[in-house]
Amino acid sequence: MAQSEELPLPDYDQLSLGDLQHRIRSLDEDALRAVLVHECGHAARVPVLEILEARLRELEGGAAPSPGDPQRAPRVESNPGGSPVQQSTAAQAGSPLRHGVAYQTPKQGKP
Repeated sequence: MAQSEELPLPDYDQLSLGDLQHRIRSLDEDALRAVLVHECGHAARVPVLEILEARLRELEGGAAPSPGDPQRAPRVESNPGGSPVQQSTAAQAGSPLRHGVAYQTPKQGKP
């Protein structure tokens, strides 16, 4: 099975649904099939499969790939470190608020 680095779309596994929808327009049928096989064998995300299959039907129906090289698209930056929230900026611990019921929220930090 192809790795993400071997796929015709750089950073494929980090692409948002919108980015993917735009970038696959430049792929020919063979390249799109390679992405489809990769997706089926890995995450198998239903919305992604629907987009890939719809584009494949368009290509099979005579649509031409859009001009452009997906290898030259800007790289997708991921955030491997997680949330930028720090202990110093986090909310104070306490009871969760009860929404929708008047006078049932505990008095947080008040006598």
